[in-house]
Amino acid sequence: MVGQIRTGIGGWTFEPWRGTFFPPGTVQAKELDYASRQFPAIEVNGTYYSGFKPPTFAKWAAATPDDFVFTLKASRFCTNRKVLADAGESIAKFMGQGISELGPKLGPILWQFMPTKKFDPDDFGAFLALLPDKLGDLPLRHAVEVRHESFCTPDFIALARKHKVAVVFAAHDKYPAIPDVTADFVYARLQTSKEEHEAGYADAELDHWVKVAKSWAEGHQPRDLTLISTAEPAHVPRDVFVFMISGDKVRNPAAAKAFLTRL
Repeated sequence: MVGQIRTGIGGWTFEPWRGTFFPPGTVQAKELDYASRQFPAIEVNGTYYSGFKPPTFAKWAAATPDDFVFTLKASRFCTNRKVLADAGESIAKFMGQGISELGPKLGPILWQFMPTKKFDPDDFGAFLALLPDKLGDLPLRHAVEVRHESFCTPDFIALARKHKVAVVFAAHDKYPAIPDVTADFVYARLQTSKEEHEAGYADAELDHWVKVAKSWAEGHQPRDLTLISTAEPAHVPRDVFVFMISGDKVRNPAAAKAFLTRL
């Protein structure tokens, strides 16, 4: 048994992709239609900055294939705060804006924290307890991207496992990379694509990340990544989401395509 591996890009509205990723002449209104047929998942970053209406989510769902998945970055008003335990109202507002219109195309929700946010076990635990398991009849999965070194502790890994929340593995030049598996899925954001590589990454790098993703999908913790905790999670197949984000953004669609080819 092996979990499903999905890879994709962040968003679909990016002017430099017109004529490079999108075929010449593609009208902007059809860019989601095209992008969703190149990749099995897209991470939506716009939901971090502003809210949307239910008809927008319904439109996105209607424009994409049946087996396509959106992951949504949660509103910054939920995570960019001094006391995370007070985020309940903002979380409810984010959940209630109409994301349920995506139906089964709603994938994990990404909660990203500022690089200055330090690990406070009590406050962070209170935040995780606020995350709902369901939205109506839709089961929800949550991933947290933390970017301060204070989270590199077994206590944080244990807390995430307690709440069944995935810790985002972020391959980044500045922020810590935490590869420990903490949920029934894995969420990875590869953020170091470079202009000098046509596919964003060298062949050896892409081969490495595909190997890591397959290991996660088979239920393992990759041994060539430095784990934070020595405690072992259950050895079960897991779905894996791998997004080509940031770095040299214009190269990310090519990177995601090269990754898919290797799978």
